[in-house]
Amino acid sequence: MRPEILFSLFKSITSLVGVGPRIATLIEKIAGPHIVDLCCHLPHALIDRRYAPQIADAQSGVIATMTVTVIAHKKPANRRMPYKVTCSDGTGKIDLVFFHAHEDFLTAKLPVGETRVVSGRLEIFSSGLQITHPDHIEPLDKIDQVKTVEAVYPLTAGLTLKTITKAINGALGEVPELAEWIDPSLMRREKWPEWRAALFTAHQPQSEKSLAPISNARMRLAYDELLANQLALAIMRREMRKIKGRSYSGDGHLYQSIMSHLPFQLTNAQNIVLAEISADMSSKNRMLRLLQGDVGSGKTVVALLSMATAIEAGCQTVLMAPTEVLARQHLATIAPFAEKAGIKVVSLTGRDKGKPRQLILDKLASGEAKIAIGTHALFQDDISFNNLGFAVIDEQHRFGVHQRLQLASKGVGVDVLVMTATPIPRTLMLTAYGDMDVSRLMEKPIGRKPIDTRALPIERLDDIINGVGRSLKTGAKIFWICPLVEESEKVDLAAAEDRHAHLSKIFGAQVGLIHGRMKAAEKDAAMEAFTNGDVKILVATTVIEVGVDVPDANVMVIEHAERFGLAQLHQLRGRIGRGDQASNCLLLYAQPLGKTAQARLKVMRDTEDGFIIAEEDLKLRGAGELLGTRQSGMAEFRLADLAVHGDILAIARDDAALFLQRDPHLESERGQAIRTLLYLFSCDTAVRNLRSG
Repeated sequence: MRPEILFSLFKSITSLVGVGPRIATLIEKIAGPHIVDLCCHLPHALIDRRYAPQIADAQSGVIATMTVTVIAHKKPANRRMPYKVTCSDGTGKIDLVFFHAHEDFLTAKLPVGETRVVSGRLEIFSSGLQITHPDHIEPLDKIDQVKTVEAVYPLTAGLTLKTITKAINGALGEVPELAEWIDPSLMRREKWPEWRAALFTAHQPQSEKSLAPISNARMRLAYDELLANQLALAIMRREMRKIKGRSYSGDGHLYQSIMSHLPFQLTNAQNIVLAEISADMSSKNRMLRLLQGDVGSGKTVVALLSMATAIEAGCQTVLMAPTEVLARQHLATIAPFAEKAGIKVVSLTGRDKGKPRQLILDKLASGEAKIAIGTHALFQDDISFNNLGFAVIDEQHRFGVHQRLQLASKGVGVDVLVMTATPIPRTLMLTAYGDMDVSRLMEKPIGRKPIDTRALPIERLDDIINGVGRSLKTGAKIFWICPLVEESEKVDLAAAEDRHAHLSKIFGAQVGLIHGRMKAAEKDAAMEAFTNGDVKILVATTVIEVGVDVPDANVMVIEHAERFGLAQLHQLRGRIGRGDQASNCLLLYAQPLGKTAQARLKVMRDTEDGFIIAEEDLKLRGAGELLGTRQSGMAEFRLADLAVHGDILAIARDDAALFLQRDPHLESERGQAIRTLLYLFSCDTAVRNLRSG
């Protein structure tokens, strides 16, 4: 149960004065539905209204607060012209300018002969000074309320700064005093304020310095969020490890059979990871291991060999992927080797219905099927296994912690191997996978050649199409990725269809098309035509970002590469260079390029190392939108910025581990305060685990 002291913070934002259903919908879009969400919606800029010059000394282009006397109203003859109110302070004149003005309102607000305090941006127009639509018009006795520093908050269409500021001030009025959860010695060392004071200070910045993420108040709030995250992960890790695993090891006959059919040698990195997994499997504790491997580093083979060991010990295994395209890709890779070793493989996705689906379920329930490869369909309640012992979850950042728990609950003490092709910076790894052990595949398979990556302006499109024609004559297969248009799948699709039509006029039936709105069977047909060579150029949206494996594809063109994030560009590029041929990646960009886009394209040209790319992406974009962090599996922070707060993350991790050793059930005075912290950041699952433990 959430502590009573937090009840006020978890009230709906509609309980605040001035927040009706329409405003609440807008605020919820950018902050969240509860008062605590508004408290965590920090300002990103400020307006300093303390500059108060006389008209004769005023500087154009700055925000100023001025004390003036109203001289005259100039109503326009045409309503499309501005309404002007001329004012003076004895040193000069200034016009207050209003478009679409209501005369009654303005004559009441600015009566002739009265003194008013006005604040807004000063402009020079026709050699005269003016303020268009002043932000504030107040009587003289309100001057101290106007001459302040105002916080500027992130907004959305339809929401004004005045409205959200009023709502946030109301939310701050609901904030209680809470017992301290940070270690006192750390508080003294860092000179951090207590939580409530830090929150108020963060919402009332007095300078650019106080807005910075390294200001005392913001560091304190970031640490609170990181500490809650690390405590929750540590508790989850401990509770998951309480579930006894099974110690098993095979006799090696299936493992060796698969090894004998592989057309390549394992890399040193693959052998090391296989040894780590084998040690986990033979231990009595449950395995919870993250396998990080860059694109093309050979994770699928590691998964298959590990599954073979589990099958030798009498267990069933599953491999779950986030999409049908990726699930079918894994099936195509794994099934031939497994079947040569005599291992029965089945596939289960959302498209399997009726009798065929029931046949698959029967094979799983009887134990006849030893490997199940599929999508979320493997989670469903009516699916039971005879003896599930080993689960592989691919592209973990698409799934939440609860989903991996759900899959693991399909058996007793199931070992879980999570795989990701998205290299993750250390700071993000600690916040997203702190409940897991980590292995890294740092090598690419022997014989892979580097990809020649070049950035070219989109004005050279005709040259590039001519180059594609020359490549086709040498037997190349080409991915042509169409521009990403944020939050507009329809526009993405239109761009892809237009490019497909354009290239088809030049290259005819050699050009295929694949996009996210196709039916599964249509996608499969498009991929198959590309794989078997009927199609030589595949125009695609980012549906091919993950898991598509066409070894002889050796050219990739990415249109409007400046619109993509670094991690996404890296994933896309990873679709080529999987064979032994030289490969080329062309990044087409529209000019002018911003600084961030320039930096991204430079990183892509300079390196293929996904781990370096991930660290650079963190620096360039921050953690908020990095590597799919907006998806369910990764931590999403509102107060902490992992690009800045990596150092205090390490402190939070150590503090969480040490405290849980001393007070495992959070029963001490500080332990009770930490429970409140966990509820404050909605880490309820961790507290429930505590209680059940």
